[in-house]
Amino acid sequence: MDWSAAPEYWLSRLLVQRLLAGLYLIGFLAAAAQFRALLGADGMLPVPRFTARVPFRQSPSLFHLHYSDRFFATVAWTGAVLAAAVAAGLADAGPLWLSVLLWLALWALYLSIVNVGQTWYSFGWESLLLEAGFLAAFLGNADTAPPAPVLWLLRWLVFRVEFGAGLIKLRGDRCWRDLTCLRYHHETQPMPGPLSWFFHHLPDPLHRVEVAANHVTQLLLPVCLLLPQPVASYAACAVLATQLWLIASGNFAWLNWLTITLALAAVEPTRLGLPVQPRHYPGTPGWYQALVIALTVAVVVLSYWPVRNMVSRGQIMNRSFNRLHLVNTYGAFGSINRLRQEVVVEGTGDTTLTPHTVWHEYGFKGKPGDVRRLPRQYAPYHLRLDWLMWFAGISPAYARPWFLPFVARLLAGDRATLRLLRHNPFPDTPPTHVRATLYLYRFTGWRELRETGAWWHRTALYEYLPPVDRTALTRAGYRPPLGRPTRSVPLDRLRRARPAWPGEPGAPHRPSEPGPADRPGRGRRGDPSGPTGHHPGGPSE
Repeated sequence: MDWSAAPEYWLSRLLVQRLLAGLYLIGFLAAAAQFRALLGADGMLPVPRFTARVPFRQSPSLFHLHYSDRFFATVAWTGAVLAAAVAAGLADAGPLWLSVLLWLALWALYLSIVNVGQTWYSFGWESLLLEAGFLAAFLGNADTAPPAPVLWLLRWLVFRVEFGAGLIKLRGDRCWRDLTCLRYHHETQPMPGPLSWFFHHLPDPLHRVEVAANHVTQLLLPVCLLLPQPVASYAACAVLATQLWLIASGNFAWLNWLTITLALAAVEPTRLGLPVQPRHYPGTPGWYQALVIALTVAVVVLSYWPVRNMVSRGQIMNRSFNRLHLVNTYGAFGSINRLRQEVVVEGTGDTTLTPHTVWHEYGFKGKPGDVRRLPRQYAPYHLRLDWLMWFAGISPAYARPWFLPFVARLLAGDRATLRLLRHNPFPDTPPTHVRATLYLYRFTGWRELRETGAWWHRTALYEYLPPVDRTALTRAGYRPPLGRPTRSVPLDRLRRARPAWPGEPGAPHRPSEPGPADRPGRGRRGDPSGPTGHHPGGPSE
């Protein structure tokens, strides 16, 4: 690879752009399917309420100019159509300027969603998708030789993703240093997959090998990505293999697939013995060369902040240093929960509650609930409500902005909200009361699985939310109709007396419990790929 063009990387560029467009397609489809309940005008965290208090300069978005649910749907579906077209080859079929504009359009449309997404979009992989999409706009098309500087910038991006994650682990939870974190991680990760139970029951020596291999992957291989060929190609293949291992062990939205996609930019196919025919390209337009140079200079300048963060003892993870989500810092799982706490939501149709009242449980698509239900594979699709329910089990403070609106929508039988769930036990008439209980979940053993057919064993800890009806929510300060601006209501107003939560003032911190470092917030350690620090007025600020 020289410092101007790298025609031998044409296949790598093709794969990066097509796969990245496919991930954008998934992101837009998820937004179109979920936004009404989460962010719509009558959603749990309405966009109009957010844009009314946060100015455009702090969160650039088309929705500052206008918002309606129809307009949001138009933006999401437009993005999905454009992403599908790019994945099918539209950007390569047209002129170079069209390719650049198509990628910038994808970036701008998704940026508009992320910057008003609040808690629901406070994940590191949102910024990663945006940064990658912006760089892809300058990779050129089939009529242009891949620009070597942009390929190096993609390597630099993968370096920050992997090396940042490796550093945060060494500086974080002790279990990463004594190689014991994977005794717990497969069981306590945000959303287990169908193979997570089996990963959890691997022999302890193999768990230690996993952790040691993780350190090699995230601290050594990223450096090799920046070395000359063929070292960089071999390192990229190793990154790909380890990311596939992570994909098999759990659901992390598109984080792992996106890392694989970006790592392909470091692969020179001929170095791996692939029979790739060379291509010859005409001269590169001057305006395009100027854009590539300007991009390279901008990334070098903006890299000051993530580099300073990585070398700092107070390293934080998943932080955007600008509102355009360019040149961010990344990291994942700085600390590991030892216990899995799940919020189970139930409803009843009884008007008067008695000790004999029968409660029916709501089922979530990805979040553990029914102990006999094997976890499903959803990644790279992102189930945002299920992920936030995991955070709610760790810290009720994190659920304060949206949990009571969620309960109110269950009491109202809101269709958009119910579509986010796997099972609604009240298909005909909404429940009269809803309650929530915090449970301790653990994976069963081989014998228990054979005898009971249960993948999980659960034990009730205490009441998360007492039985409430719409009248109780009104008295507490959450007043229907839904979607109108209301003052925030702490969960303590509706929760009966209980012991202090782990991580709250006055709570004991034992090694087996998730401590303050495990609580989500401000994009710091203990937070798996989110929340990030880029949402003004959001939980990370």
